[in-house]
Order: sequence, then C-alpha cells, then structure tokens
Amino acid sequence: MTEREPARVELALELLAHLEADELSLAEVVDRIETVTTDPTLTRDILDTAEMRGIIERDGANVRHRRGGTFVRFESQVVQREGDFSCRRCGTSISTGHFVKFESGELGPFGSSCIRKVLGRE
Repeated sequence: MTEREPARVELALELLAHLEADELSLAEVVDRIETVTTDPTLTRDILDTAEMRGIIERDGANVRHRRGGTFVRFESQVVQREGDFSCRRCGTSISTGHFVKFESGELGPFGSSCIRKVLGRE
C-alpha cells in the first residue's frame, strides 16, 4: 500500500458509514467507492475492511448498511465552492462544487445531483 492508500481507505469507509440507503446493490456501492479510488484491489480492500468493521454486510450482489445513526448533515458537512471543477462521480464540468467534509478528509467535488446520489439521498 502506498502512503496515500490508507487515507483513501479511511475516506471511503467514512463515506460508506454515512450512506443513507439501507440496502444497495454491490454495483451501487462500488460506484460510491469509485469516487475515492478506481483501483480494483483497493476497492476490494475497502469492501473487506468495511465488512470486518461492521459498516456493511454483504449478501451476494446486495450490500446492507448497518446503521449507526450516522448520516451527512448537509448544513454543516457539505461545502459549496465556486470554480471550474469536474464532478468526481460523472466527470461533468461544474461551476459549483459540492464537497463533503469527513473526519478523515474531504471528498469532492460533486455536482448538485451527484452529491445526493453519492450519499444515498436519491
């Protein structure tokens, strides 16, 4: 693991811990993880670690979120910045970037619809 990978793993784990959907397909969970890394080995490590820590339960092609009362508070944890950005999820050019502040770091930028999708609000 490179020096940056543990930080990316923690950021992805925090994202998974804050998802608002109770159950997602494995593909949907991987879609969220890909906002942090597209490395398939690291993605597997993140899924395995999330399961070991009790953040998720995997059942074939479905992933259940083990709720711990955590969710992203849009008012305090999502920051908007003006600039010239590319959405981290879909790649679209955006002028307002939405960034999620977690304890382990910041994730973004995302467009207004992708931020909701990533957090499980859509």
